[in-house]
Amino acid sequence: MREKIAIEAVVERTRSDVWALWNAPEHITRWNFASDDWCCPRAENDLRVGGRLHSRMEARDGSFGFDFEAIYDEVDHEAKLAYTLTDGRRVETTFEDSGDGTRVSTLFEAEEENSPELQRMGWQAILDNFKQYAETCPL
Repeated sequence: MREKIAIEAVVERTRSDVWALWNAPEHITRWNFASDDWCCPRAENDLRVGGRLHSRMEARDGSFGFDFEAIYDEVDHEAKLAYTLTDGRRVETTFEDSGDGTRVSTLFEAEEENSPELQRMGWQAILDNFKQYAETCPL
């Protein structure tokens, strides 16, 4: 059984706005990286059960990159996304109203190559980057 890791952030935007910014490829490429020395040059998102999520993540200096790919298992508009990564791990993200914003919570199964703490820090950094982008991006 794989360890499950939880991350979350409250984004000061409506759930509708957060959903749009989280899922539109033209926005994904602007926030889907953990630090400024990384980028996401391409993203595709077929937002339906059985649809494919794909994003390319690369070091800005070109020294390393990888494809993040998954198939959606559940799509509940503006409420929940669940998908299975190509390595079989499951990820679930929920979107809930929270005061003046939206609570984005992700629960993911850890991989075995990196420590759980390193994985939590990386995924949280990406979510924090999303929060910063979402709170400053006009729609």
